Amino acid sequence: MFCRETFEFLFENRLKDSKEWYDAHKPERQKLVTEPLLALSASLGPAMLEMDSQLVTEPRRTISRLRRDTRYTKDKSLYRDVIWCVFLRDKKQFSSLPGFVFECSPRSWRYGMGYWQTDPATMSCIREMILSNHPAFLKAQKAYEKQEIFHLEGECYKRPHFPEQPPQLQNWLERRSLFLAHNETDFEPLYSELLAERLLQGFQILKPLYDFFWAAEERRSLGEQGG
Repeated sequence: MFCRETFEFLFENRLKDSKEWYDAHKPERQKLVTEPLLALSASLGPAMLEMDSQLVTEPRRTISRLRRDTRYTKDKSLYRDVIWCVFLRDKKQFSSLPGFVFECSPRSWRYGMGYWQTDPATMSCIREMILSNHPAFLKAQKAYEKQEIFHLEGECYKRPHFPEQPPQLQNWLERRSLFLAHNETDFEPLYSELLAERLLQGFQILKPLYDFFWAAEERRSLGEQGG
């Protein structure tokens, strides 16, 4: 799996930010970064399909690249020092996708589930389901409150939109996007053969929340078809 040299390589590659250096160190990159990510994805894949048979689990389609796409950003750095493995449904079929993610860098690592950026139409459906006590949300809320590993993240409105709602609902309603994450700075778990098992246990805890997000996606799709 990963080792301390993995994060030393990520740090130095980002610091050099040089295609020449990157190409010259391909063997180290393969051994320290690409191969561990592929192995982790392959270990997780079968269990992820049991949670959702529509997830893309082919390892090379689930892992990130170090080379950045700089066409649409002011930051013209060639390489990132963050790597990840993500399990989503096919992007060609769905425009807004919740997914399961593992991510690490020389600074920290995390894993969880949710949206990179939740579509406003999806957020509208999520709020409607929360306010109407939809069974899928009640199940998700129960699962969330039962555990202490993951915390709800996502940009919040600057001004409260739902001040009359109880705090536990405001935690959901006042966000522009939703992601549930466990963040760590202790890297020892990353060097363990039990990493995949730990991630899977966490993802299984998040399954009712994943189902809730997809219930909202289906609600949105039905609304668009009827609109």
